[in-house]
Amino acid sequence: MRGVITRLHFPLEIMLVCVRWYAAYSLSLRNLEEMMAERGVLVDHATVHRWSLKMLPVLAKVFRRRKHPVGRSWRVDETYVLVAGQWKYLYRAVDRLGQTVDFLLTARRDIAAARRFFERAIAQHEAPEKITIDRSGANTAAVRGLLADRGDAIELRQSKYLNNLVEQDHHAVKRRVRPMMGFKSFRSAASLIAGIETMHMIKKGQLRCPDGLAFSHTDYFYSLAVR
Repeated sequence: MRGVITRLHFPLEIMLVCVRWYAAYSLSLRNLEEMMAERGVLVDHATVHRWSLKMLPVLAKVFRRRKHPVGRSWRVDETYVLVAGQWKYLYRAVDRLGQTVDFLLTARRDIAAARRFFERAIAQHEAPEKITIDRSGANTAAVRGLLADRGDAIELRQSKYLNNLVEQDHHAVKRRVRPMMGFKSFRSAASLIAGIETMHMIKKGQLRCPDGLAFSHTDYFYSLAVR
């Protein structure tokens, strides 16, 4: 993180405020430019975008190392994200309490993409006891293939009703993505979504508190950059 900050040549406090607001709230880049100007800070909206692309993936990586464990029953679903005028797929999973397990933006919705998501989630949290999916053939084949290869005793359930929890959780991310009016590239989409998902998980209380201290959501986010 320190190397990224050094190359940006701006006070860390200002950069983190802009990046946090952009990831957490339904604001456009020009909204942020105007809000900072009202506070006496002249920063171009394109500069805020550049900060976000550089800083958010690094902060998300730090978050993954300090994330609380999740439950052993996962609900998995995918939603659509507009990238360069084409729909891409955001795979997401939550546990039965609504805590985010993992997420992954993919170019395609197929067996390979689904399997990559499940392997990433299991690598982060170990294998769950149950996985609930819809009746997607790709997701079903990916899970069954993964179970056959790993030999894990995971119960596979296919239930639209049980997956309402993850479908509802999509809305928090989609509300933030909507003012961005689509992404220009897959790389920028992946970077910004990582920040949005990180802020969403912080609000859910999924970040381990450094030194046992209690922080606000804002302080939790800032702690990713300074600790």
